[in-house]
Amino acid sequence: MAGDDIPGTSETSNHFRTSAQMTPFHLAFPTTDLAATRSYLEGVLGFAVGRTAARWVDFDIAGHQVTAHLVDSAADLPTNPVDGRAVPAFHFGLVMDWDDWQALADRLEQAGTDFRIEPTIRFREQPGEQGTFFINIPGGAVMEFKTFRDMAKLFATQ
Repeated sequence: MAGDDIPGTSETSNHFRTSAQMTPFHLAFPTTDLAATRSYLEGVLGFAVGRTAARWVDFDIAGHQVTAHLVDSAADLPTNPVDGRAVPAFHFGLVMDWDDWQALADRLEQAGTDFRIEPTIRFREQPGEQGTFFINIPGGAVMEFKTFRDMAKLFATQ
């Protein structure tokens, strides 16, 4: 089953862990290559596919409904400087358990992933210290996977 070897998944489910307290959100993003986007999100990252149509695909990403919509063209993504890096202004992703994040980063590195921003620790010794990496999704989207030393500091300002 797709995703069985991905950290944060179980043998009975091919999506990342969810919290029983979580309220799912919906996010839609554009892609110029729906087939490649689906292949990558489903086959490489292990996200389950929900409803589909000719120009869109729903994915279950940690219990959230994330939809890829086919577009004819996409502009280059603007960036903002964050901790010395050019972070894409539009991106989405997951906050993961530290060990699961590290295992996914290691697996993607071993698979030869061309990271947009390679796995790194930023904001060291600050309240929001986090591991992060960004990957380009076929079709033009960017995903970030991050983790926190202290998950209670997810929204910490100091």
